[in-house]
Amino acid sequence: MMVEKLVLENVNKVYGEGEAAVVALNNASLRVKEGEFVAVVGPSGSGKSTFLSIAGALLSPSSGRILINNRDITNLSAREMGYVRLENLGFIFQASNLVPYLTVLEQLLLVSKLGAHSGKKAEQKAKELLEQVGLLHRLNHYPEKLSGGERQRAAIARAFMNNPEVILADEPTASLDSKRGRAIVEMIADEVKSRGKAAVMVTHDERVLDLCDRIVTIKDGALYEKQENCAFRS
Repeated sequence: MMVEKLVLENVNKVYGEGEAAVVALNNASLRVKEGEFVAVVGPSGSGKSTFLSIAGALLSPSSGRILINNRDITNLSAREMGYVRLENLGFIFQASNLVPYLTVLEQLLLVSKLGAHSGKKAEQKAKELLEQVGLLHRLNHYPEKLSGGERQRAAIARAFMNNPEVILADEPTASLDSKRGRAIVEMIADEVKSRGKAAVMVTHDERVLDLCDRIVTIKDGALYEKQENCAFRS
């Protein structure tokens, strides 16, 4: 039986009160299983950022439940949420968000250090990940010396550094041309399949949707299944 890595149950997020209240998420539910790669699409202002923030333990819902790897994180303290992010979640942003004064290798080791893992094993794992994304020869380079595609590949390696259960990608192809963008999404999909992880990608890029298992549309804060079994990857 496939394990559900990420579960949102009837999640609502409301900002403000009374007539000034704004509903950012409206009874949103989503289940993402081990080995599954889900795309979330929708227009600007539809609730994508709020959805990703709640799924990523960056924001608490007004009501509903969030489970990551069968753990209910809905009512955790800020400190506990921080631990969940470090140990269970990997983030890939539209801008790679690399630290400008750290080398590629140091970017990955910083994640391990924050998660209280360091030493030779961490360095070995970092090098293995960089080899998998084709950046081992660039491990001592700073972000300014990397191309856009290389920076995103470094960000993917960093996202997998602490062996997270769930990968959350926010417009990962936004700053890339179509060829490099597709290569990045293929890399995420392959990592999810080979490592038994789960991934959710918020995107406007219709050119990469065929790489996803499912497409979910978000509109006015509500989630709708758009298409089932979208080009399921073996």
